[in-house]
Amino acid sequence: MTDDRRAAGTPTLEDVARAAGVSRATVSRVINGVRNVDPVIQEAVRQAVSVTGYTPNRAARSLVTRRADAVALVVSGAGIEPQAAEEAEGTGASGDGSSFTAQVFADPFFGRVVTGVVNYLRPRGMHPVLMFAESSRAREEVVAYLRQGSADGALVVSTHAEDPLPALIAEAGLAAVLFARPARPVPVSYVDLAHQDGARLAAEHLLGRGCRRTATISGPLDVPAGQARLTGFRDTMARHGHPYIPVVEGQFTQGSGEAAMERLLAEHPDLDGVFAANDLMALGACHVLREHGRSVPGDVAVVGFDDSSAALACRPPLTTVRQPVEGMAAEMTRLLLDRLARPDGPVTSVIFEPELVVRGSA
Repeated sequence: MTDDRRAAGTPTLEDVARAAGVSRATVSRVINGVRNVDPVIQEAVRQAVSVTGYTPNRAARSLVTRRADAVALVVSGAGIEPQAAEEAEGTGASGDGSSFTAQVFADPFFGRVVTGVVNYLRPRGMHPVLMFAESSRAREEVVAYLRQGSADGALVVSTHAEDPLPALIAEAGLAAVLFARPARPVPVSYVDLAHQDGARLAAEHLLGRGCRRTATISGPLDVPAGQARLTGFRDTMARHGHPYIPVVEGQFTQGSGEAAMERLLAEHPDLDGVFAANDLMALGACHVLREHGRSVPGDVAVVGFDDSSAALACRPPLTTVRQPVEGMAAEMTRLLLDRLARPDGPVTSVIFEPELVVRGSA
């Protein structure tokens, strides 16, 4: 790889090599991601790059590595019903996908995913390309984008059980990693949380507070995480002698949490504890409880899930089950870069552990 930029007065490979005390060829190998370089030397080169302010010539590097130095961060089918997406596509109403993207950006979860991905990629000289796959046409565009090498691989966040994108990517032999276990088995690596264990923590905390008439606002039950959180909560309550737990299904939105809480209060006015399967729904539940004159946690204790910004926006601040989204997103990115370095390596999964964060709501 040639990178002679002395005339412009910008740092060159030779400047980095001099600062690191290694050869120009070694610097080139480190910058181009060659794996068989001693870790101590790699760190010395990275420090020299930082000190000198050297910026790789991306075009020249791409010719050598045949890499785009970019990954696609794909949000697939989140927050929109598949049938509605197809109907909108057929009528042309989907247009720029404004409804879909608005729902994505309204959920603090996705911002945390982006933060984790960007923070991992930035020191490695790579960047994400944000893409949305809310319809069959959009999914085809994502696959085509990856096939033509515009991105080296995909990080896929999909929240619908019927989402075909993971299978399409796997069938095309493209590099990808998923955030969350897919509803249907596909040979693609993923990161996820031990959701049932998290729901167990919520149940045990409510029981420890003395709650005996509990209910839950589940997530959408066509999503594996929604199913797992409901199962974990119900099973734990049953183990402690509470075989019946009222359930209202929500959609991981604040509005659905409000509607679910209204229904629970109408059908079970004496309840004293609520577990909502994410913080946005718990925030909505707390709003409704206040409107009905119920104090939180005095009359009704509320526990959420995620430990997102919504937990701190809640009044009182929300007791919640922490999902380390930023760390999970970083690990998802690491798995993808490892897959790019070792295309024949096995698919794998990494499961993170939840943690209860106690605040004022329970």
